[in-house]
Amino acid sequence: MRRWKMLFLAILLAAFAFPAQAGGPASSAGLIQIPWNVTEHRLANGLRALLLPDRRAPAVVFQVWYGVGSREEKTGKTGLAHMLEHMMFRGTKNYGPKEFSNIVKRNGGSHNAFTSFDYTAYYENIASDRLDLVMKLEADRMLNLALQKDLLEPERKVVLEERKMRVDDSPTGALYEKLRAAIFTKHPYGNPIIGWEPDIKTYTLEDLTAFYKRYYVPRNATVVIVGDFDTQEAIGLLEKHFGPLPALPFPGRPVLSEPPQRASKRLVIRRPARLPYLAVAYRTPNWKSPDYPALVMLEAILGGGETSRLYQRLVRRDSLSLGTGADYSFITVDPGLFYVYSRMAPGKKVEDVEAVIQDEIDKLIRKGVSREELDRALRSIEAQTVFSMDSHFGRAMLLGRAAIAGNVRLLETYLPSLAKVTGRDIVRVAKKYLTPDRKTTAILIPAKDGKSPAPGQPPKPKTSGDK
Repeated sequence: MRRWKMLFLAILLAAFAFPAQAGGPASSAGLIQIPWNVTEHRLANGLRALLLPDRRAPAVVFQVWYGVGSREEKTGKTGLAHMLEHMMFRGTKNYGPKEFSNIVKRNGGSHNAFTSFDYTAYYENIASDRLDLVMKLEADRMLNLALQKDLLEPERKVVLEERKMRVDDSPTGALYEKLRAAIFTKHPYGNPIIGWEPDIKTYTLEDLTAFYKRYYVPRNATVVIVGDFDTQEAIGLLEKHFGPLPALPFPGRPVLSEPPQRASKRLVIRRPARLPYLAVAYRTPNWKSPDYPALVMLEAILGGGETSRLYQRLVRRDSLSLGTGADYSFITVDPGLFYVYSRMAPGKKVEDVEAVIQDEIDKLIRKGVSREELDRALRSIEAQTVFSMDSHFGRAMLLGRAAIAGNVRLLETYLPSLAKVTGRDIVRVAKKYLTPDRKTTAILIPAKDGKSPAPGQPPKPKTSGDK
């Protein structure tokens, strides 16, 4: 009898020792249904347009996305996509250098551009009655860019200085560059978006011209318009300005892949810095995998903000880190990475932080995810999604990224797909992807009298300053 009492007591204690695991999905009651009333229009020359009217304010965001980024660059020619982005502001056959910028500014607008692994994009924020004007300017530089050697050399110096600031003088920038290069040994995702320094110094005007002619064609461009406009009138303007552009041939984007990783990798870099920094990356699939919703939820639970497991343990409880987090970018053309990163607190050891990260992953796999965590993660992601859509620009960015990655309808299914994720799904993907054979660890060891590492984030699109 005593043995049965002890067994009952053990079961009772176990029940209270761990939070209830979430076998089913998070509560989707009240989940916001986000309407994406997007009109898609394709011109005869192949240009695609996505139009999302929102007439709350008399303004419009006009973006042109080209399906070309550092992903398309060859060995020895890295940085071409980013350099071409700079040169797109240096004049066309119809408008001189800086004339594009001056016209937009005279009309009360602003503009900029950004380059990433998968795309290069240009945008204007302007009053809605100037939509005709910005379409005219963007259509012109899609066809008539005037690349000149005397303008390339000064811009090359600008880019080299930009690289120095973002990589050479940034301990975490250098760390993430080496981390990606160690992971992607075949795929161009291993090259920095801004390019390797020797390549920046040596590519020629002919290289840029060939790159421009190959990729800046209507069939490889997606126009995104969000704001105060009438859809049919906007389509009429698109036909007026972009319709006359020739239907130049485009062979399509190259099919690229990276061989499977067979074992864990580890690298240590020493840079002037005050504190150590740790980044761990796991090879993971992108949106094309049915596992992506569970990986998004795993990111939120493990390292999404101050309520996440890693923050609560490393920063709040153990005081080992000043900051920590996770990052999973799934809207990409090819499979990418799931990052976990941490900035050490003064006097704390990297190996202690590394051990805690692994312990939290093991614990998640062993004990599962609580109902409370699952619900909190879903609500947090829902709030972030809503906030990111709070502006014309934010919605245009989401549309453009999804279109370039290959599925503009991804936005409609995003939150509903997360709502179906169960605790078992999260454990399953953690067990499947956060494994030693998919893992690469990069550690920053401070040299003397350096800068404190910035909070540190995985690489984001390179944005050129307002021209």
